[in-house]
Amino acid sequence: MKILIHDYAGHAFPVQLSRELARRGHEVTHAFASSLQTPRGELAKTPDDPENFTSLEVPMDEDYVKYKYSFTRRRKMEVEFGRRVGKEIERIRPEVVLSGNTPTETQHGIVKATKAIDSRFFYWVQDFYSIAVAKFAKKKLPIVGHMVGGYYTHLDRKHFQMSDGIVVITDDFRPILENDFGVPGEKIHFHPNWSPIERLPLQSADNDWSREKDLHDSFVFLYSGTLGMKHNPDLLLQLALQHRDDEGVKVVVTSEGLGAEWLKEKCEEHGLKNLLLLPYQDFAQVPNMLAAGNVLIGVLEPDAGVFSVPSKVLTYLCAERAILLAVPGVNLAAQIIKDEEAGLTVEPDDTAGFLQAAARLRENEAECKRFGQNGRAYAEENFDLEKIGARFEKILEA
Repeated sequence: MKILIHDYAGHAFPVQLSRELARRGHEVTHAFASSLQTPRGELAKTPDDPENFTSLEVPMDEDYVKYKYSFTRRRKMEVEFGRRVGKEIERIRPEVVLSGNTPTETQHGIVKATKAIDSRFFYWVQDFYSIAVAKFAKKKLPIVGHMVGGYYTHLDRKHFQMSDGIVVITDDFRPILENDFGVPGEKIHFHPNWSPIERLPLQSADNDWSREKDLHDSFVFLYSGTLGMKHNPDLLLQLALQHRDDEGVKVVVTSEGLGAEWLKEKCEEHGLKNLLLLPYQDFAQVPNMLAAGNVLIGVLEPDAGVFSVPSKVLTYLCAERAILLAVPGVNLAAQIIKDEEAGLTVEPDDTAGFLQAAARLRENEAECKRFGQNGRAYAEENFDLEKIGARFEKILEA
């Protein structure tokens, strides 16, 4: 098959799927947006990649990061980006397009272009963009917010119905698609997300990266990934304040954007020396970065519920480190951590519980080790790329 996989964000696991499908003999183009402020995978083509794998960086307006939080300007850029991807689809003429992690109006241009060349379109549902926009619009635009939300819901419904198939990352999405968007059950395929474990080898806590950051002899609480204000960065601030007098503890945050900027201001305000703020790290450094952490932290907003499954948690599982989550208990990530005994979870608004859990892990090295081993065992069992590639191949050929 001639396949185009579009992952707007350029995360690590979708590009590994593209590489695996190319290894299985398909002609695969992996498309993603330039200039986004988000953790990235290994997107550039390497000498080890099959000849039939192509990496396609589609230009995003260079001012996108600057106006990311301006609804109207961001919307215009996302619409234009969708047109650009659509033109690439018309040029490449793939038989199948799989697109995910994509804003609704960007997806619109991709769906239209795919159907215009009479190819099959598969919607890879990582979350429900229209639901998030509807909530945001009602808060920010009390008079017309419901109309804005209704417009995006209408577009999502149209895209789902135009799709030849829909891939969901959790079965919790299935009733939403069937009941709220009118999608026939036979069009829905379930496949959970994963992390490219073969690119995340186990490393010692004492490594070149940790020594460069002066972390190799500290107990490290590490947060890596997207950090908006909705992720409650105050939890990380409170964690640093709790341990400010413990010279053996450091809190490390590798992120960019509003949440990171807020933490920087608070760090200076409180004179914190145990809070280290870093930009996103190159994917090649991720194994060493995660190994530097004794406890890896994930945060999700209270109203996310089942609608989002943070991929950072799946990457954390590969690192053989204890995990501490402040996420809704109904979220799939929380369920995995609980079921596999890979760490501790609390509700996102339970600051006292979060700090108590952090203190417990700080004082219990054996428990941290057990949690880490359980998480790695889960990753090794469930993140087999060959099996994942075979499953997606079957879905896209259906």
